[in-house]
Amino acid sequence: MTTTDLLSRLRGRDWRLSAQRRAVAEVLVGDHVHLTAEEVHELARSRLPEISRATVYNTLNELVAMGELGVVDVVDGPRRYDPYVTAHHDHLVCDRCHTIRDVPRTTALPQVADDARGGFLVTGVEITYRGLCPDCAARYGR
Repeated sequence: MTTTDLLSRLRGRDWRLSAQRRAVAEVLVGDHVHLTAEEVHELARSRLPEISRATVYNTLNELVAMGELGVVDVVDGPRRYDPYVTAHHDHLVCDRCHTIRDVPRTTALPQVADDARGGFLVTGVEITYRGLCPDCAARYGR
C-alpha cells in the first residue's frame, strides 16, 4: 500500500508550514501510521523541543478538518490519526498490542437494506478486522 506523503499534499495546498506544523506533519509520514495525539507530541518534541501539546492538538484538529488526516477509533483508549486518506482502506487491529495496519479494500462495500436503515443516510463505511498480529500470535500460542 503506497501513501502520498502528507508533507507533499500540504505543500500542494499552499498550507503555511510553520516549524511547529512541519514537526507534526513529519512524524505522521509513512505506511501504517496510526499515532495518538500524545505520541505525535512526543515525536514532534524530539524534532522541536519547544512545541506545546496545545499546538499539536490544534494542528491535528486542523488537518482532520482539512481532510488530510483521518481519525481511527478502533481500539480502547485515545483516538489515533491516520495520514492515509488518499484511498479507501480498512484496518487490521491486534487485540493484544493494538497494532493497526492499513489494508486495501478489495471487495465491494456491504450494503444496508432500505428497511434496516431506519431512515439513516449512509455516508461512509468503516471495516475493522480484529485478531492477533504475527508477534502476538507467536507469543500467545495461537
